[in-house]
Amino acid sequence: MTKLPRHSVSVTGVVFDDNDRVLAIQRRDDDRWVPPGGVLELDETPEQGVIREVLEETGMLVKPEVLVGVYKNMRLGVVSLAFRCHVIAGHEHTTPEARRVEWLSVDAARERMPEARFIRVADAMRSHGPFVREHDGSDLL
Repeated sequence: MTKLPRHSVSVTGVVFDDNDRVLAIQRRDDDRWVPPGGVLELDETPEQGVIREVLEETGMLVKPEVLVGVYKNMRLGVVSLAFRCHVIAGHEHTTPEARRVEWLSVDAARERMPEARFIRVADAMRSHGPFVREHDGSDLL
């Protein structure tokens, strides 16, 4: 019998404020700047997962607005569903997963984030998605 491929499904919250800044975290495990997100639990919808992950990583309660895109890390087999979100409550603060939590200008996000993560921010600013993209964890393929 052939072993079936295993994929992990994650969610990403691309959250903008009224000044067109994007919510970003600096991860504790690898120091990379990324939009908040993580692994989708088996018993939750993608929308529930993105709400939970953003809250856990930033202290901000968000409402997902629209699916931005589907992004696959071809090296690890991780598929991430990215949603554009807006804040409905909370104040940003560091967490066990986030060394820093900041609102970044789009230019600052482009400078700090790996290409594979920043593209989710750029795609969330476009109106003709959702997009489907592949990457290796850092760069688009």
